[in-house]
Amino acid sequence: MTSGFFALLDDIAAIMDDVAAMSKIATKKTAGILGDDLAVNAEKASGFVSSRELPVLWAIGKGSFINKLIILPIAFLLSAFFPLAIKIILVLGGLFLAYEGAEKVYEYFFPHHHPKSESIPETISESQILELEKEKIKSAIFTDFILSVEIVIIAMSTVIGKPIQNQIVVVSIVAVIATIGVYGIVALIVRMDELGITLIKLSKNKPGITRTIGNILVQALPKVIKSLAVLGTIALLMVAGGIFVHNNEFLHHLLPILPSFIKEFSIGLIIGFIVLGIITLFKKITGKK
Repeated sequence: MTSGFFALLDDIAAIMDDVAAMSKIATKKTAGILGDDLAVNAEKASGFVSSRELPVLWAIGKGSFINKLIILPIAFLLSAFFPLAIKIILVLGGLFLAYEGAEKVYEYFFPHHHPKSESIPETISESQILELEKEKIKSAIFTDFILSVEIVIIAMSTVIGKPIQNQIVVVSIVAVIATIGVYGIVALIVRMDELGITLIKLSKNKPGITRTIGNILVQALPKVIKSLAVLGTIALLMVAGGIFVHNNEFLHHLLPILPSFIKEFSIGLIIGFIVLGIITLFKKITGKK
């Protein structure tokens, strides 16, 4: 009886070891898209009145959890009954990520003018402010949904063929880490300038380390968001390239002398520009903007 109990404990420990190892691999695979998720959300959560930044971020974070609660059961059902769908969605998602990354690169080198958005009136009521917030929150949650699908599918692709209980635990862990990690870091980023202002006030405008750090934090916020956008674009293309390389034998064995990160970035960028060209041509033919 005792030996049976200890054997059960050994089995549980082995399963937990497998789950931990798979979770580590899945988290590493999704790290690239998490970088883009972080950049996007940092940009969307900034620009609000200081007192509204954290409530808005909390609302977006709750929406992100709901997104994953919708996506996870569908992903588990597909994995159980139609595993090929996971690969199909993965590749389609790779095309989307490559397109998005290539579009950002193209926009950087060949910027085009966007129509100016309607300016916000100087005198705006509290109800109007809340309405604008709701619109931005909806937009951020929709963007999060697309990124969440990719995070879940990429995580799922690392555990295809494993027992379904392991898949559920691993992918759920990655989804929770993705949500808490991304929005926790975003909260710290968007409050950098407030912390800087507080330090400047504490220094009473006298030269010193407190004032210096405060000024650095205030000036660093826009630069950090821009840097995240650049890193996020690189990460997007590497994730996309990695999807194609690991799901296509020809690309997998192409130019083996190249370091994997250069190969994946290059393939992601090339495929992204091909998709961008096709979509641009389609828009011209159909007359859509």
